[in-house]
Amino acid sequence: MKKIKLLAVCAVLAAAGSALAQNVVTPAPQNVLQLTASGTVEVQQDLLSMTLVTTRDATDAATVQTQLKAALDAALNEAKKNAQPGQLDVRTGNFSLSPRYTKDGKINGWQGSTELVLEGRDFPRITQTAGRITTLSVGNVGFGLSREQRAKTEAEAQNIAIENFKQKANELAKGFGFGGYTLREVSVNANDGGPRPRVMAMQAKSFSADSAVPVEAGKTSVIVNVSGSVQLK
Repeated sequence: MKKIKLLAVCAVLAAAGSALAQNVVTPAPQNVLQLTASGTVEVQQDLLSMTLVTTRDATDAATVQTQLKAALDAALNEAKKNAQPGQLDVRTGNFSLSPRYTKDGKINGWQGSTELVLEGRDFPRITQTAGRITTLSVGNVGFGLSREQRAKTEAEAQNIAIENFKQKANELAKGFGFGGYTLREVSVNANDGGPRPRVMAMQAKSFSADSAVPVEAGKTSVIVNVSGSVQLK
């Protein structure tokens, strides 16, 4: 009988201890500082993207599709002559085919469009190739950063951001009367903070065969943000 009572008491004490443990509140960390710093590097855009497009219209879908395919095949054959990985990459873009309706909602024809994209770092090669293609028109021209240039620039901006973060943390620690700090947590984010690549509309018939389509790249800013918290000590 005593043994049973003893076990019951132990069970009650264990349950009470568990409840007390659950109710224990961890004190909020003291002297923790949240801060953010950034690093910015301005760089010349080295990637050119040209989208060539054409549209066709006919009374039946098969005719439109055949005409678009012929125009795209001819453009692809011309573009592939100068293709070179990284310098001039060639790929097909959007392809659309849709019916045309009358006011009464009846189909009275079909229309469609197709695209070819020339992209790379060799601007003269790309623009000269675009000038030789006669079956498609130059629709859009955009600029950006190649993978290599972006990685290099982000690394530079990241180093600047980290140094700015450390400098700011030291200055704030001293300003609050502390001798230094230890890093608690940190996050790093990169983005293109400069002007967006310009987009220009053009018509291929404005240029003679073998002439380069005129383009001019600008600069963009790559920004890396470092944010986190430090423990003042």
